[in-house]
Amino acid sequence: MTTQQVLLLLVLWMWLPHPCHTEMLFRRIPDLRPKSFGGRASGNDGKAIHRQKRGWMWNQFFLLEEYTGSDYQYVGKLHSDQDKGDGSLKYILSGDGAGTLFIIDEKTGDIHATRRIDREEKAFYTLRAQAINRRTLRPVEPESEFVIKIHDINDNEPTFPAEIYTASVPEMSVVGTSVVQVTATDADDPSYGNSARIIYSILQGQPYFSVEPETGIIRTALPNMNRENREQYQVVIQAKDMGGQMGGLSGTTTVNITLTDVNDNPPRFPQSTIHLRVPESSPVGTAIGSVKATDADTGKNAEIEYRIIDGDGTDMFDIVTQKDTQEGIITVRKPLDYEARRLYTLKVEAENTHVDPRFYYLGPFKDTTIVKISVEDVDEPPIFSRSSYLFEVHEDIELGTIIGTVMARDPDSASSPIRFSLDRHTDLDRIFNIHSGNGSIYTSKPLDREISQWHNLSVIASEINNPKDTTRVPVYVRILDVNDNAPQFAVFYDTFVCENARAGQLIQTISAVDKDDPLGGQKFFFSLAAVNPNFTVQDNEDNTARILTRRNGFSRHEISTYLLPVVISDNDYPIQSSTGTLTIRVCACDSQGNMQSCNAEALLLPAGLSTGALVAILLCIIILLVIVVLFAALKRQRKKEPLILSKEDIRDNIVSYNDEGGGEEDTQAFDIGTLRNPAAIEDKKLRRDIIPETLFVPRRTPSAPDNTDVRDFINQRLKEHDTDPSAPPYDSLATYAYEGNDSIAESLSSLESGTTEGDQNYDYLREWGPRFNKLAEMYGGGESDKDTL
Repeated sequence: MTTQQVLLLLVLWMWLPHPCHTEMLFRRIPDLRPKSFGGRASGNDGKAIHRQKRGWMWNQFFLLEEYTGSDYQYVGKLHSDQDKGDGSLKYILSGDGAGTLFIIDEKTGDIHATRRIDREEKAFYTLRAQAINRRTLRPVEPESEFVIKIHDINDNEPTFPAEIYTASVPEMSVVGTSVVQVTATDADDPSYGNSARIIYSILQGQPYFSVEPETGIIRTALPNMNRENREQYQVVIQAKDMGGQMGGLSGTTTVNITLTDVNDNPPRFPQSTIHLRVPESSPVGTAIGSVKATDADTGKNAEIEYRIIDGDGTDMFDIVTQKDTQEGIITVRKPLDYEARRLYTLKVEAENTHVDPRFYYLGPFKDTTIVKISVEDVDEPPIFSRSSYLFEVHEDIELGTIIGTVMARDPDSASSPIRFSLDRHTDLDRIFNIHSGNGSIYTSKPLDREISQWHNLSVIASEINNPKDTTRVPVYVRILDVNDNAPQFAVFYDTFVCENARAGQLIQTISAVDKDDPLGGQKFFFSLAAVNPNFTVQDNEDNTARILTRRNGFSRHEISTYLLPVVISDNDYPIQSSTGTLTIRVCACDSQGNMQSCNAEALLLPAGLSTGALVAILLCIIILLVIVVLFAALKRQRKKEPLILSKEDIRDNIVSYNDEGGGEEDTQAFDIGTLRNPAAIEDKKLRRDIIPETLFVPRRTPSAPDNTDVRDFINQRLKEHDTDPSAPPYDSLATYAYEGNDSIAESLSSLESGTTEGDQNYDYLREWGPRFNKLAEMYGGGESDKDTL
């Protein structure tokens, strides 16, 4: 800080009431509110009235910002006239920053600031103070509010919103023309001193520009500043507070100023005469050269318009201004002929299109030059009599019919014969051909307007003596329509009729389309191929028709679909017609005629069930079927589990009887002797596949004689198991039980006993082949064989 700033702060310090050396004294004022009572008084009723007076009130404190001392900054002192100095009172502080930024000595009432305060963050603080009795904690004075204001010091320099500004001003502007205004801001208090009073000055950019000290407006300072000499300028502006006085703080910004162009320069041709050459064969529109005038200006101020103002070739040539390059392009306006004329002279003028009246004094903003054009002789290709040809032909003409002729000639004096040909790239299908000598075009394939209405051909003419010199001409062939297509239905119709339909009810509106395109427009007629007792067609005479019912009521049960042939005819010559068939379904409908169902199966479904309900019912049935199948599969799997694992149980061998075995020599599959083995019969064992609640002592039965018949043996065992309460409800022996005499089905087992009391005759087993020889030996052969079993 400079010496001047220190002296200024000392002067301000002396004139301001400094809170650090002043104790705030508060005058006592009466509290006229009837709700507060302190002393005693006598009312009309004789009762004592207590009235309390307010002992102190606050004024505002002032505090200097940016305190740099090491101790807490003293703000001021609070004191109540109720304070006797005995420490019985306690001062309490609340509000903005109380307890953190501002603290109070609860005994003395001294207020201190705990840290440095920036006024730019907050300019004042509102606090509340109260004095209470330390012992009873009751207030002795009402709570009062006071404000601590922060006095500003010049601790913020002016700042600009942007470090760099961009501005522009037209060149040749008069002195004092406004360019741009820059504005700086100062965070200091503008209402206190000159800390926020800003003065602008220019540090760089003289003598071209100046700035207004109070407003910051930058203006031009020199006349006739020319952009063509210098276009860019950089100006540095300073903003200084304290009214620009010494010791004030400052900030700077840079302003880049561009001089914009004005039309202060006329166009000028670099040459007074320009020579160009053009071959006589150049077609119309060919660019033969260009001219260009220079202009020091830019943008629209440099835009130039070229025109031919004089000369002997004004009708033979044109000039066009090219906007992007600002050139004048000279083109051929009419065909050239070297034999007719060999040299043309043009006078071309270039003029600015946007002229500024302020600079008329600088001269006319246009210039002229002379252009000489020489025509060169060339061997010219043939020339067609027309620039293009158009031929029209009907699509039903015969093959080989001539549709038109093109003509060409050789413009040279030699007059070479011409040969014509078709460019096959324009006729890939080879529908047309041309006579090479006379240029007649004829058809080589049938024409079809519906496939292609236009054919764009290119005919080539070349000199026979110089085939490289060729000329092309476009030939447009238009195919005229002939009524050769019959009308058809416009779309596919999905038609239905309600079962409850009435006679004369509209069920479908039909329309037709025709590939032909007659001159008078399409006109269709609709009718039935034959009289139909169910439906009829009514022509609307607007290329549409209505399908109507002829009777009341239809039945899906009887006929679910009707086929209705409809004849469609056109009105052109020759008349074409076709028959289209409508498929009409019979459907169930509601009372409004809305279709509900067209399937015959829907008749079997109960009325009133929606599609969702039917689907839900079907799903439930499927789930129930799946559960039943799973339950049956689990039950069947349980039945397949072996009940007895012992190989000694006679039922084990009976179960293995399912094995077919390997023939007569295979005796492992089933041993019939087991059924007659007395040991096996008498050896009773407890069942291991179940655990009965009560174990019964197995009953011994007399052993059957060795020659006991198999049927008797099985019947005996069946009777025992039927009377045995400990036997399970299923037994593998039941699978091979004897069916009895009353069984209609005969036994399939080879162990079947006789159907009568006499012996079974097993001699027929020998007739069954080698595989049954063993059984024949065992059961055949009379009594001796039976006893050996």
